[in-house]
Amino acid sequence: MFEIQNYASFVAAIIVFQLIPGPGTLAILNATARNGIGAGLGAVVGTLLGDMVYMVAAIVGLAALMNAHPALFQGLQWFGAAYLGWMGLQLLFRPVAAASAAEEARKSGWVYFRQAFAVSLTNPKVMLFFVAFFPLFLDASASSLTLAVMMAHVTILSFLYQAGLVLVGNVVARKLSSLPFARKLATRLAGGALLGFGVKLALDNR
Repeated sequence: MFEIQNYASFVAAIIVFQLIPGPGTLAILNATARNGIGAGLGAVVGTLLGDMVYMVAAIVGLAALMNAHPALFQGLQWFGAAYLGWMGLQLLFRPVAAASAAEEARKSGWVYFRQAFAVSLTNPKVMLFFVAFFPLFLDASASSLTLAVMMAHVTILSFLYQAGLVLVGNVVARKLSSLPFARKLATRLAGGALLGFGVKLALDNR
């Protein structure tokens, strides 16, 4: 279908990839918990745009550039590790306001869009995934239209899943809003997870 080989497996692989928690998922859930559905959707768009950048980069040959200049790729990895670690430390150590006193200052979805976009761009393994992923379902004679259709599949399925995360995450956040300890715990867990992703990237980059 659409000149994509093993179409069912292609769709299934996208879904499985989405089910694996990553920095983008945490950014979406954090934005939703803090400022609701609008903020969460802003983070979704930022994550999708970051993925789109890497998909396009994979297709136009950025992977070849990285292989020819390994120092460039290594620098990107170190930058990503440092940025994720910094975000994690921010969540771990900054004070968490009690929900019963006042709701956190409202921020526009644009703020969370920028944060999620930055998180997505600092995860170079996304590009490596697409470099390895797309050829598995491509015929050597596939046209550029086929690549565009594959990118559209990834984007649409990712949006549906991530938008669902926002809706579910918003309900859970409202349930926990009256429990300051739960809110603090969720923030600290998110910070620890982001810091963990940063450390893992740094270790992989040695």
